[in-house]
Amino acid sequence: MTPLLEVSHVCYAYHTLSGETQALTDLTFSVDEGEFLAIVGPSGCGKSTLLSLLSGLIPAEEGTIRLSQSPLTGHRKKIGYMLQKDHLFEWRTVYRNVILGLEIQKRETPENLAHVEQMLKDYGLAAFRDSRPSELSGGMRQRAALIRTLALDPSLLLLDEPFSALDYQTRLNVCDDVYQIIKKEKKTAILVTHDLSEAISMADRVLILSKRPARIRHILSIHFADGTLTPMQRRQAPEFKDYFNEIWKELNTNGQ
Repeated sequence: MTPLLEVSHVCYAYHTLSGETQALTDLTFSVDEGEFLAIVGPSGCGKSTLLSLLSGLIPAEEGTIRLSQSPLTGHRKKIGYMLQKDHLFEWRTVYRNVILGLEIQKRETPENLAHVEQMLKDYGLAAFRDSRPSELSGGMRQRAALIRTLALDPSLLLLDEPFSALDYQTRLNVCDDVYQIIKKEKKTAILVTHDLSEAISMADRVLILSKRPARIRHILSIHFADGTLTPMQRRQAPEFKDYFNEIWKELNTNGQ
């Protein structure tokens, strides 16, 4: 099977008047359609820089990034990006927020609007479609932000620490919600997170980066005996501890 995303020998450095700072070095990996990949690594190693490259916001200095076997530059509209904050506009209702991307891209077709209505219904926000964002809980706001992203029907969904602004209990519940939505919508997703438990509980594979300049230390496949477990249930499974210890050891081993 041909991967949906192919990253080959990608390098990136930041250039300032004081010199060059290498951020990413020779990254090569792929993501299959329908796969959920988590990316972890030390703070400041370049995880968010990698997402910026994958979204097409910045170009790679070396190497190639291909989506659906074509250069990334021609496919930016096929990539959805969910940020740390929900960025919902208070002067718009929940419904007007979730169709914002469709408005901007002039894609307010009956089919797309019907899909939005169905997602609002399926994911517990239909009763709040005419509410303002301030009337929603933190978890509901993140669901609205995800629906806004999914309304554009992206081929690849990028998640940049989407739960970091939530309290711990809400974070666990929203993690379950977002995982279920992504799986039901059959989306390919890449999650950047500092939380190893979050990565293990959601991902099919975990990509472990070294400290800056980031290289790939290891890519760990995650398998649970019961493949139907939710992220919350995965945290209670016997395999969870072994995966956590393996990733922790990899991150804390000296060397690049």
